[in-house]
Amino acid sequence: MTQAPTTIFQARKIITMNPMQPEATHVAVREGRILGVGSAEELQGWGPATLDTRFADKVLMPGLVEGHAHLLEGGMWDFVYAGYHDRRGPDGRLWPGLQSFDALIERLRQAQEKLSDPAQPLFAWGFDPIHFGTARMTVQELDQVSTTRPVVVLHASVHLMNVNSAMLRRAGIDADNATEGIAKDAQGLPTGELQEMAAMFPVFASVGNVYFEAGQSEAGIRNFGRLAQLAGVTTSADLSNNLADDAVASLVEATSDPLFPLRLAPAYSPMRDLDRRGPDCVRQAMLKNTDKLHFGQIKMVVDGSIQGFTARLRWPLYYQGQPNGLWVISPQQTRELIDQYHRAGFTIHIHTNGDEATDLVLDTVEAVLRDAPRWDHRHTLQHCQLADATQFKRMAALGMSVNLFANHLYYWGDAHYNVTVGPDRANRMNAAGTALRYGVPFSLHSDAPITPIAPLFTAWCAVNRQTAGGRVLGPHERIPVYDALHAVTLGAAHTLRLDHCIGSIEIGKYADFAVLHQDPLEVPPQALRDVQVWGTVLGGQVFEAPVQP
Repeated sequence: MTQAPTTIFQARKIITMNPMQPEATHVAVREGRILGVGSAEELQGWGPATLDTRFADKVLMPGLVEGHAHLLEGGMWDFVYAGYHDRRGPDGRLWPGLQSFDALIERLRQAQEKLSDPAQPLFAWGFDPIHFGTARMTVQELDQVSTTRPVVVLHASVHLMNVNSAMLRRAGIDADNATEGIAKDAQGLPTGELQEMAAMFPVFASVGNVYFEAGQSEAGIRNFGRLAQLAGVTTSADLSNNLADDAVASLVEATSDPLFPLRLAPAYSPMRDLDRRGPDCVRQAMLKNTDKLHFGQIKMVVDGSIQGFTARLRWPLYYQGQPNGLWVISPQQTRELIDQYHRAGFTIHIHTNGDEATDLVLDTVEAVLRDAPRWDHRHTLQHCQLADATQFKRMAALGMSVNLFANHLYYWGDAHYNVTVGPDRANRMNAAGTALRYGVPFSLHSDAPITPIAPLFTAWCAVNRQTAGGRVLGPHERIPVYDALHAVTLGAAHTLRLDHCIGSIEIGKYADFAVLHQDPLEVPPQALRDVQVWGTVLGGQVFEAPVQP
């Protein structure tokens, strides 16, 4: 029998994230897996090999793992970018951030001019009013774009949207509509701001769920793969998928392409599956699992977003007196769903932004485990931004993991400090230091498209805890660079139940590497976000990142 060929990659340094062998200079690859790690001499025993020296002046580390993102990121670029911060698209184009309502209206007007059909809705995404002080966008602003064409602007959090009067009429939303989350003015008229899915549902029912559909299309998946690869990511979660037949078919088609540079782990969202197919739907999808496609995770969303004032907070609630947020699903339904999918044997990823929502889920998991004990369940709190030390202690006792949204510290940290939760709670947000102290397995994430997929930047956020305005939030919650890198490799792999095959460079795992121009362990911690990605290696196949304009 002919032995498969072996390639040995030489690097200036290999950061393995394997504590039993932290560093090396050579890694041998055969059949897409790691055959050996060490020096050139130590790998000679594996027989004849081709020496690949193209990384001789580069640093290799395990392919970065994005534990919480959405394919939505790949589809969003079909629509108008309306965010406050600069953002780079999958084609490399840099879109300047919009820092006034007037700038947003002008970009929407320019986009409208390209639409030939006067009835075609105009869709945008990425907007966030928290950056504009107390001002909230209303139909008055969006009607400056058009009073006849429906205009829909999805917020950066994806938990809210703004629409113009034409869209309100088309969706049948008026003063008599009593659905929770429909913002109204002093006269009782809808302002055009819709908070959470129940309020947004009439819009999606009228125009279709275009954002998610674009992300779950094959083109959207390929865009997502490109964005991930540019950031050094070789495995990513898609942490909200309805597993519809067409969505699964698109995932199978895209990931089966040898040139697709990414492994995907889609999580089934019962809340997005109107047919409520349940555990059998996930088991059916798992029959299509491959080395690049890993079904089997569950995603729930319990509350909303802090900056959208829809997260559920404990007393004393929001800093400036805003009313408490919304339950996206009721506490009773939360208990029912966690119990159902826990007993079915799945790992559940549970969105909790506010500390009240975290309390609810911890109480629920504790009760479910009492009735149905299960070893190594790895149920993971996602975001979990306001958790205090007692809650982290409970997570550890319950065998739970946490995936912290460290990017919030930079993008919304100033708003959290001054507007949403106040200095003391802002200083404890995304408390990776406390997770580390209590031994809670943790990862860090971007929640793309909420923020750009870029794990080295996300790690920088946890290491430095610096806001866009330069404030340091909770220096006692900073973590060392190595621990931040662990969080975006083995930490994320653990939450996805893939740490047996990804997350470190060691024998038997997939030959997935991030190729870097600098050593992230040698640059100053403040420079971690500036480490440049040369490209990735996926299963031994090299994917060089194009030079960005």
